[in-house]
Amino acid sequence: MAQTFQTTLGSRHYRFRSLAELMAKATPARSGDRLAGVIAESAEERVVAQMVLADLPLTTFLNEALVPYEQDEITRLIIDDHDAEAFAPIRHLTVGDFRNWLLSDQATSEALSDVRSGITPEMAAAVSKLMRNQDLILVGKKCRVVTAFRNTIGLPGRLSTRLQPNHPTDDVTGIAASILDGLLYGSGDAVIGINPATDNVAQSVKLMRLMDDVIQKYQIPTQSCVLTHVTNTLEAIEQDAPVDLVFQSVGGTEATNRSFGFDLSILAEAEAAAQSLNRGTVGRNVMYFETGQGSALSADAHHGLDQQTCEARAYAVARKFNPLLVNTVVGFIGPEYLFDGKEITRAGLEDHFCGKLLGVPMGCDVCYTNHAEADQNDMDNLLTLLGVAGCNFVMGIPGSDDIMLNYQTTSFHDALYARRVLRLKAAPEFERWLTEMQIFQDVKTHQLNDQLPAAFANSLRHLPKEPRHDV
Repeated sequence: MAQTFQTTLGSRHYRFRSLAELMAKATPARSGDRLAGVIAESAEERVVAQMVLADLPLTTFLNEALVPYEQDEITRLIIDDHDAEAFAPIRHLTVGDFRNWLLSDQATSEALSDVRSGITPEMAAAVSKLMRNQDLILVGKKCRVVTAFRNTIGLPGRLSTRLQPNHPTDDVTGIAASILDGLLYGSGDAVIGINPATDNVAQSVKLMRLMDDVIQKYQIPTQSCVLTHVTNTLEAIEQDAPVDLVFQSVGGTEATNRSFGFDLSILAEAEAAAQSLNRGTVGRNVMYFETGQGSALSADAHHGLDQQTCEARAYAVARKFNPLLVNTVVGFIGPEYLFDGKEITRAGLEDHFCGKLLGVPMGCDVCYTNHAEADQNDMDNLLTLLGVAGCNFVMGIPGSDDIMLNYQTTSFHDALYARRVLRLKAAPEFERWLTEMQIFQDVKTHQLNDQLPAAFANSLRHLPKEPRHDV
């Protein structure tokens, strides 16, 4: 039987009926939790919930599942894969003690790496609820998660970018122009990744071959990905398509993932298939996952949990399959889940912190929809904070405006700004390529070359004069 959690403050007694309710009531306010009916009724109740949560032993999360073990394969994954030996150094701590340890000098990058497999998503979510934004940034900065395929992502002092050349008709010339634009700003070391306008196997294979041709022609040390359903990618592999990374959106409950059309066994099959292609040159991380607070609630699959705890559970799915990239698309679902710039900023920092603490290579799509109470200044702020926090990668899209998905995110020049002001660099292999191609006059200061590189200039002369729509 689940225990109750209670305390008395002054003359008032507070009682939380379950661990799920305590976690939800302790969460900083956001519109999604209000929509779900799990939010604290007042700021006072939120603080009391945080006080009760701070006194809770970390072992509570190993003894009381937020989603029943028998009903949910994500819960079974979390419990069955828990590393008791890694957990031992922090086993005696409460959630509040855990926060203090994370912020201390004893919690070095090496120490955090040693305990990460002993931390459950619920522990990470719980401690994040006690932290200010600066706490999330400080600890996130100390958590290093390095992955590799054709280049190395996540090294200290580096910020990579996903070059996102989406086009509303998948026009090959428009996609090629966006890829060229991004490369000339130094974007694309995390991945060149396309969301297909027409999501089927044939179209995905065509786009895979287009990107592979570009990568091979210019010998770019990066990887490509078509963000199609995992089952489509499996079929593409069977057709001998040039698949670098396997993509899938993932959630934190089994019911969420089933609504997306997959389960853990399908992800395992896809990872094995991609590994069998041996297309990586410096590493073997072949998976790319995207997440976002509110996905479980929008699928009516949240089991009464707050959306940030559900999001943290999605990182258990990601961690299982050793991905190259994990991207929280933080403001994409809309203001029903994250209402304004303040809530989007908080969620982005929470997601990065929780993912990195769990050993997941976190990036962030710093974004918002046009009906949210947010603007590009809010995104500038979050981009800068995430850069300080050591985020592995961000998005790069022409003009910050995704003309296919119709949302606002970060542009090529936004990523260049972050690298310049924070003195961050691209992935080392990609950085060397930028120098060899003479894209930058000075790669250390990210000073762009005022001349189009000869290899690209020659290719542009052979582009068709009229747009093509045959891809």
